[in-house]
Formats: sequence, C-alpha cells, structure tokens
Amino acid sequence: MSQGRSIRLFLVDGTPSGLMTAEIMNWTGHVVTGPRGKVPQLIKRSDCSRTGIYFLVGPPAEDSALPSVYIGESDNVAARLQHHSRTDDKGGKDFWEQVCLVTSKDQNLTKAHVKHLESLLMQTARDLGKCRLVNATAHAYDSLPESDLADMTFFMDQIRTVLPVLGFEFLRSTPTRLRPAMELATDSTTSPRFVFTLGRADIRAHAEEIDGDFVVLKGSETRLKWQGSEKGYSAHFEALCQQGILVEQNGKRIFTRDHAFKSPSAAAAVVACRNANGRTSWVVESTGQTYADWQDALVMETPIATDDNYAQ
Repeated sequence: MSQGRSIRLFLVDGTPSGLMTAEIMNWTGHVVTGPRGKVPQLIKRSDCSRTGIYFLVGPPAEDSALPSVYIGESDNVAARLQHHSRTDDKGGKDFWEQVCLVTSKDQNLTKAHVKHLESLLMQTARDLGKCRLVNATAHAYDSLPESDLADMTFFMDQIRTVLPVLGFEFLRSTPTRLRPAMELATDSTTSPRFVFTLGRADIRAHAEEIDGDFVVLKGSETRLKWQGSEKGYSAHFEALCQQGILVEQNGKRIFTRDHAFKSPSAAAAVVACRNANGRTSWVVESTGQTYADWQDALVMETPIATDDNYAQ
C-alpha cells in the first residue's frame, strides 16, 4: 500500500475561486495558484517576487482537445507575470486562464536550479502528451553539481505530486500495473482484469482499475473512427489519435501504451467510438461479472469502521 501524505491547502481570500496556496510536509517548496483575474493580488505577494517556476494554463485550442500550457522560469516571477498578462499584440499571452507558481520557502532556489527544472518539466509534459505545450523547444540544462541534480529531481517529484491535487493533470503519469498483465488478482481489494468486446466489429480491449483511475492496457483495440455524437468523448478520442496513443492497424486502432481514464464509461466510449455505459460494458475476464456488480460486491463485503475498530 502506498504511504499517505499530507498536503496543506490554504484559501488566501477565503473562497475556492481565489488564490490558493499548497505545501507538502518536509518539502521546502511553496505553491500558489489562482485565476488570471487574481494576478494583481498575486504579484503583490512577496513569494511571487522570488526565483521560481510557473505554469500558465488555458483551455484547448480549436485544433486540439488538450489544455494549453506554458512552462516558464524567472528570478522574479511577478515581473514575468506582468509581461504575460499583456495581450498577444503587445508581447504577452492571451490563451491562459489559470496560473500556478512554485517557489522555495527557504529561498534557496537559484536561476540555475529553475532553468534545470524548466527543462525537465517541459520534457516530461511532452513525453506524457496530456497538454499542448505552448513553449518553444526546451534546452537541456545539466550544468549543476551532482548533489543539486538530486535535489532538483526530488523537487520536481513534489511538484508532480501537488499539481494534480490543484486540478492540473498534465504532469501526472499513468498509474503503473503492479503485476504482469495476464496475472489475475488474488485478493478482493485488487482490481481484476476487465475486458470489453464488440463482437460484430471484432474489437477487444482490456483494463484494470489502478489508484482510482480506469487504465486501458497497451494493445487494446478500438473502432477506427468515431461513430457517435460529436459531443460526448469524441474530442478525447481525437486527442489520443493526435498523440499517437491510438494508431491505425488492420482497420482498427490500437493503444500503443497504457492509458488512464477517469471512469469506466469514458474508457468504454473511446473503445466503442460512441457513448457507452462502462459499468455494464466492462466485465471481469475470469468470471463475466460486470464492473458494476464487482464494485457493488466489493463495497458490501467491506467492514464498516466503528469508533472501536477505526484504524488510526
């Protein structure tokens, strides 16, 4: 079982739509995020004038289903945000709606540190393919002492831990399977292997539930083209095709790597290329039990905690 972690969130002005700070126990990093409309308040903060990394996040562009992201660094983030807040025709950036900046509480981050972090984060974002990166090509920046490189690797890991908690998913890795794909679960708390078949189309897909995500496994098949409503999950399907996660093969599309979905229905819709009820479409491969029945049984078999047996 993964070790629990404590992340402290603080609503700066008392509202969930305003500025928010985030900190992790035993980490020197300090995170502030908020909407573009709160930039005047943000740049007044002393932590915003420090050396740090920042993310500008906007909605998908017309030719993409992925959020638009700019990753930057500065030894005075406030000054950079003032510049980016201008319109495109004045040298700024119009696309973004949310900002997130990461600095250090002990103020030990240097310009060399954040240049290295920027390079790592840009490469990671590109490799994951969960956003449309607005930046130009990242430059490798490895001219740090060995000890500093290790520190920055740890610092980056903490950034990737806290950003999804704040709603930014573009640096979150796909959950990793803890056992071989063909091995079945041996205890009731571990996800079995699910299968979804479309007989007439000769489509077969496999999935597991890992860390709250529904992960469709590499090699799973989907229909070649979207067939349902253009609303639904059509944009998600097209995005996976654009990213090379779904590639055409023998009149179908194949997952080139494991891919995490937020729900079984999202996964089923992409496989079927139309809206689908994933709770009934996915079945346990070994028993034929639907996902819904498996989950309901799991809930009913779980003992209810009481004051006497509650795990501290």
